[in-house]
Amino acid sequence: MAWTGRRASRILDFCKGVDVVLIVNTSGVDPNFLYVTGFRSGLFESTFLRIGRKRTAIATSILEYGTAVKQADKDLEVIKISSRDDVERFLSGIKGRVVGINGSRLSYRMYRVLVKYKPRRIVDVSDELLSARLVKDGTEINRIGEAASITKEAMARISKSFRIGITELELASRFDSISSALGSEGPSFKTIVCFGKNAAYPHHFPDSTRLRDGEFVLIDAGAKVGNYSSDITRTFVFGNAGNRYGRMKEMYDTVKEAHDMAIRSIRPGMEGKEIHKIAQDHIDGAYGGKYKGRFIHSLGHSLGIEVHDGPGFSQTAEGKIGQGMVITVEPGIYVDGFGGVRIEDDVLVTKNGAKIL
Repeated sequence: MAWTGRRASRILDFCKGVDVVLIVNTSGVDPNFLYVTGFRSGLFESTFLRIGRKRTAIATSILEYGTAVKQADKDLEVIKISSRDDVERFLSGIKGRVVGINGSRLSYRMYRVLVKYKPRRIVDVSDELLSARLVKDGTEINRIGEAASITKEAMARISKSFRIGITELELASRFDSISSALGSEGPSFKTIVCFGKNAAYPHHFPDSTRLRDGEFVLIDAGAKVGNYSSDITRTFVFGNAGNRYGRMKEMYDTVKEAHDMAIRSIRPGMEGKEIHKIAQDHIDGAYGGKYKGRFIHSLGHSLGIEVHDGPGFSQTAEGKIGQGMVITVEPGIYVDGFGGVRIEDDVLVTKNGAKIL
């Protein structure tokens, strides 16, 4: 069975009671479309993917048809849409059937279109689609690992570009160029670069802030390889921090210890909140509670085709960690007016624990 057949079968195993799963790309590509087809090129706007128990097919415009045929394996039928009648014929196949949709992506307007073709029932299978993608096979793990290797090497090289006066935007652009030269097919999300006090805000986007001597430099970035993402964060101290260095090192060491403790504790069957608590408790208890409440986000999330490819692992997360999942571990400390530290790695859950990719 080829790539498409294996992944279509896995999705249908999770979507019980459904005759067909219909994925609809409108202005953007649904990640489940990429998961099933394995396509690495093409826009595929206004394209339909029909996952059936006997046959999986896509219907796409003449603009994308040749690109689709070139990439499709033997388990995927490619149908050209050149008129409204072609769309009518393709969608008429859902009449009288139980149709699963990705309710987290499908627009209400398109939902109303599907209703006109009189399916017996339309079912939201968005949770089932996420669950089907959680456990990765060898090919997926290798691609995430390659993306992680690219990002880590880019992190190792980027410090050569640190200089007084460079802006966050300039450094982000430089990072993306290095990553691209190393083989990334594109950033998995907008590269985050934070200087100094801006590092206290976990999702600060780079702006015209200029780097000064003795400041934190926090970079959160990812690469794409074969549709699969990495997500890695490193924190640096640039130049001579003077009397601030002691506190900066204290924050860094505390986060690194929490990061390492959490990874060492990971075992299949644990709940996400258990892993989060290990890191949270260490940070909250360090230095007599000096940084209690300064770890302000979840410890991590599932990683795959999407950067957030499934549930997060927060203090309330109840989902269990399973062998073959790839997750991020990213504790942090954030102090308004001073700066922040975050250290993040991509981790494969194995039979006996965890492995940093």
